[in-house]
Amino acid sequence: MLITLPILIPMLAAALCTLAWGQARLQTVIASLSSLAVLVVAAILLTNVRADGIQTAALGGWAAPFGITLVADLFACVMVLVAAITGFAVTLFSIAGTDRVRAANGQPPLMLCLLAAVSGAFLSGDIFNLYVWFELMLLSSFVLLTLGGDRRQIEGAIKYVTLNLVSSVLFLASVGLIYAATGTLNMAHLAVRLDELNDPRVATLLSAPLLVAFGIKAAVFPVFFWLPASYHTPPAVVSALFAGLLTKVGVYSIARVTLLMFDQEHAVLGEAVLLVAGLTMTTGVLGAIIQNDMRRILSFHIISQIGYMLMGLGIALVVSANPGESGEFGEAGLIALAGMVFYIVHHIIAKTNLFLVSGAILHDRGTAQLDRVNGLATTHPMLATLFMISALSLAGIPIFSGFWPKLALVTGGLTAGRYVIVAVSLAVSLCTLFSMVKIWSGAFWGSPDEADTPERPAPTRRAWATMLTPIAMLAALNIALGLGAGPMYSLARETAAQLLDSGAYIDAVLGADFDESPGRVDQ
Repeated sequence: MLITLPILIPMLAAALCTLAWGQARLQTVIASLSSLAVLVVAAILLTNVRADGIQTAALGGWAAPFGITLVADLFACVMVLVAAITGFAVTLFSIAGTDRVRAANGQPPLMLCLLAAVSGAFLSGDIFNLYVWFELMLLSSFVLLTLGGDRRQIEGAIKYVTLNLVSSVLFLASVGLIYAATGTLNMAHLAVRLDELNDPRVATLLSAPLLVAFGIKAAVFPVFFWLPASYHTPPAVVSALFAGLLTKVGVYSIARVTLLMFDQEHAVLGEAVLLVAGLTMTTGVLGAIIQNDMRRILSFHIISQIGYMLMGLGIALVVSANPGESGEFGEAGLIALAGMVFYIVHHIIAKTNLFLVSGAILHDRGTAQLDRVNGLATTHPMLATLFMISALSLAGIPIFSGFWPKLALVTGGLTAGRYVIVAVSLAVSLCTLFSMVKIWSGAFWGSPDEADTPERPAPTRRAWATMLTPIAMLAALNIALGLGAGPMYSLARETAAQLLDSGAYIDAVLGADFDESPGRVDQ
């Protein structure tokens, strides 16, 4: 079925790359073609789900909740599509942006395994299989972090894997507790069983360790320090893939389980999410301001931007607990949640592109330290222009892509009366702009002959064009999302409405005639 292809295609391509071990060019071609195929499939899947409703696949023919189920709703499809865009752009960049040793010895198949695991996490309808996909992500990302054996990579990987293993232990323990309390692991079935508990506080207690585990994966306050300690250490192509996707799987999981499974005390969860969102925004942007390495600045900004996504979710949770008689508050929650969906799409594209820009700088100058790189606007005006597009998008400057989801989040927050988080979000936007200007003045401004950079051969014209192609593609998407914000917001609003209607998800997975006796799906 179509729903399985975003997982199967990269897995099969990874196997082919393994058969072509040592042949860097062939592995890169396989990775690029397979990521393009996933992009096409993801676009078709989103179109079908938008037209026909939520789609499911019962693997092995066993009906939910007894078998493994893949579920494609709008939220999952949007995430799979933007992950496919990221994967395609990164694999294109890797043609010239990866050294032959890493390309020939495992980087392409590992990247494909990571993309398959990300798609599997988005499409999983089972909490235990979500854990399995998380572990495959962790395994693939850890090897990618250490590939090459550089001392800085090993140091960053140790910090990365240590806290993520803690997250995995919490996740697995939570799955065990949830199964002991409900007797099921299917998320749609869990939504039904958790609502049947006599005391709703039990569900809240069950959600706590699970949300902490997802919070570590998403790099939220105060468990974010593994991210800036590790994301600047691997090659730029790996950093770009991590920056675009990994933390967003954590955010996706938080949104999925709170809106679908743990709806018993949304007011409590909503207040907690809003508090964490504000602290995550603030600490992330303050960490970025004091850095002098471009990739470390961008790493801290990942943390900061996660706060905006949680802001939309928190407002929606609080509002759904008390929508008000007039429905005005209910509309605020819908707007805020749509802003979250839009923001995730914008952030993945913009942040991936900024890391690719930093990779191009590394290949040209051999360093990303702002005090050792300058004059790029003179020597590489196209790269400077493409950086400026993504930087202004990240800062939320009109008319770029980041402005519209921030506007939706602020509108939803003001309508819901959440003035503190709105004020924090606006202040953080100004600080984000300041740090983007800091990168511009350090790396792009000034005279090139003032740069104190290591001597290294400059990339060939062909290699430079190859690296600029995916950067230009993602920058064009940033502009398209800004100028064509109407269609994207409409899709985000449809996605938010579907997320708030958990009954539609449950009916699509379990069916109207669901009963508790095991049985196979009619073939």
